[in-house]
Amino acid sequence: MTARVSGIESDLLRDAVRHLHAGGLLIYPTETAYAIGCDATNARAVRAIYRLKGREHGKPLPLIVASRAMAARYAQFTPLARRLAKKYWPGPLTLVLTQDISPPPPQWRGSERGRRVLAPGIIAPNGTIALRTSSHSIARALSRALGRPIVSTSANRSGEPPCYSVGSALQSFGVHQPSSFLLPLRGRSSSSRGGVGGGAWRVRGGGVLVVATGPLPRRRPSTIVDAHGDRPVILRQGAIRVR
Repeated sequence: MTARVSGIESDLLRDAVRHLHAGGLLIYPTETAYAIGCDATNARAVRAIYRLKGREHGKPLPLIVASRAMAARYAQFTPLARRLAKKYWPGPLTLVLTQDISPPPPQWRGSERGRRVLAPGIIAPNGTIALRTSSHSIARALSRALGRPIVSTSANRSGEPPCYSVGSALQSFGVHQPSSFLLPLRGRSSSSRGGVGGGAWRVRGGGVLVVATGPLPRRRPSTIVDAHGDRPVILRQGAIRVR
């Protein structure tokens, strides 16, 4: 019997994390839509996402973290941010906070010290980063297993609508016959009439791994709140109405 970890088979989770460690890109489900991401500390992988999406440089990429504790390693939490995170995390609320650039605590092991250095393309010119703890178990499990934040931007070309299936995401990126470009990872994946069912798939020749759960419900994107000051500033009204 194959063990499951937070909604994903443990061996698939290991494969996905190994792929992220190697600088690969990953399409995966979140509570709002399918996202494309990578290790947020890998500059080459972050640049690859900008190229794939056709995203404007200077528009930082948001992150998913496994927990509030992980978020606190990378961002400075104001009293407002702590209150919002406690109330709405895990969930579709992205907080914009000042990056924490203080030296890592001495008790961190040497292998962990580099994990705090986020790649260019994550940090805004004013020194802020955007992050959330997802309510989707797979998205959280990926960040937890990697041990650091993962990029979480919508799996589509910039300016196009969110994608709620892997097939539509791949079509947005120019793959017009998704099923012919997907290779089952270790033969464990399943297909459906919608094109891609649950499991893990490797995109032929693209350096992209897909973790699929089938079609997702159509939902609004995450609400984005600038919380690095004393008062919340709504940058994007989405799934959560902050009170």
